[in-house]
Amino acid sequence: MKRIKLVIGTFLILATGLMPSCTKDFSEFNTDPNRAAAALPHNLLAPAIYDVVSRNNTRALRITNELMQVHVPLSDGDQIHRYIIRPTESDYMWNNWYLQLTNFKDMYAGAERINHKSYMAISLICQVWVSSLITDMFGDVPYFDANLGRENIYKPKFDAQKDIYADMYAKLEEANTLLAANQAIDDSQKSSDPLYNGDISKWRKFGNSLYLRLLMRASGVAESGAVDKIREMIDVNPANYPIFTSNADAAILKYTANDPLMSPFATYRDLDFSTGNSLSEFFINTLNNWNDPRRAVWATKYGGEYIGVPSGFPIGQVPAPRSRYPSSLKTEPLLGNIINYAEVQFILAEAALKGYIAGNPKTYYDAGVENAITMWGIALPTGYLSSATIIYSPLATPEANLEKIITQKYFTFFFTDFQQWYEYRRTGYPALPKGDALQNDGILPTRFTYPVYVQSLNQANYRAAVAAMGGSDDMKTKVWWNK
Repeated sequence: MKRIKLVIGTFLILATGLMPSCTKDFSEFNTDPNRAAAALPHNLLAPAIYDVVSRNNTRALRITNELMQVHVPLSDGDQIHRYIIRPTESDYMWNNWYLQLTNFKDMYAGAERINHKSYMAISLICQVWVSSLITDMFGDVPYFDANLGRENIYKPKFDAQKDIYADMYAKLEEANTLLAANQAIDDSQKSSDPLYNGDISKWRKFGNSLYLRLLMRASGVAESGAVDKIREMIDVNPANYPIFTSNADAAILKYTANDPLMSPFATYRDLDFSTGNSLSEFFINTLNNWNDPRRAVWATKYGGEYIGVPSGFPIGQVPAPRSRYPSSLKTEPLLGNIINYAEVQFILAEAALKGYIAGNPKTYYDAGVENAITMWGIALPTGYLSSATIIYSPLATPEANLEKIITQKYFTFFFTDFQQWYEYRRTGYPALPKGDALQNDGILPTRFTYPVYVQSLNQANYRAAVAAMGGSDDMKTKVWWNK
């Protein structure tokens, strides 16, 4: 981890290829005489996954949870809840996602050299995971020419999101095929896998569950072919596409009390994690309406009750503190969620509702609701699924049931990178209340703007990308799957 951080400036040249010079004597400068010329794939896996998940978590707290009304800041200084997002917010995510994408690609190269199919597949799954975060955040981005600084490509072109999605699907197909060979990971290397301890079958389920997430995301675009692929995976040939079948399969980086997998929030001051904000009225009121047992884990009480505060309040009208995150969440292992079983069940519920697959959407929905709760070590309350505010009714309109599915899914994404926001952009759910002081014409941002330094250092390709996306690099431009 220390080495990764020390060479971040150098790796950014490799990762994004945006610097026009700085290549003289680079190989000598970036060579460590105490290390092997090529890193072994298992040595790259844990540090890269930990870095991505941890940085995603900190930005979930800082950006997603405020933008998507999980919490509200108790000050006028941070205005993300008003849809005011500084351009510099883009830099952090872009830089670090591309940095770790380099490491995952190096992992593939190392695995290919030793002809280890399972490590090659694991690398491909991780590449798709990170690439999807990048393109879903910004839209068209460097993809095919990215991370090629070693090949003297310092100003990569931006690729269309539809082409990126097609290639991500191809990578997940390749990963599924490679993992079907079931090439075992050596016992001495299993501890280097922070997700599954070398369990190839679970990695295969992870890859295909991620595939379903991305297929559903693009399912509204006919040219994506996503609907037919979902049907193939679930109805036609499910044996070839194993997916999560229980909470035990979930891809969660479970934090520990100490390094190397310590939660990034473990060293946060209470002011930075919890006391500087309160949970929102939407978040708390919805949980109250459901009588959701996760409240005891996710929120503190105020005056013996769970009470939220309004989001998007005007400057100078900061609300008084109410329910907050409990400090115990700072070391909660489950905050390291990437994708879980409940999410997959909600994907299938939506697919069944829309007729993409056979099966009863209520069955999938009920499994999603139950496992979203039991994943947190909480028993499902008696009669919960048949309660008036939870029950899935086939008599309701399809739109009402879609809202019910996606709203449940929203809570399943608690502290999961930017997934709540991505799904809101795709579906318009959950129905978030509008505060009085919203900016961006009252439109919840549809993407983030490109980093400022990218605009200047890769200007020609940047301008071409903006033109291809509609002519504006702003937070109201829609990405391909959202148009």
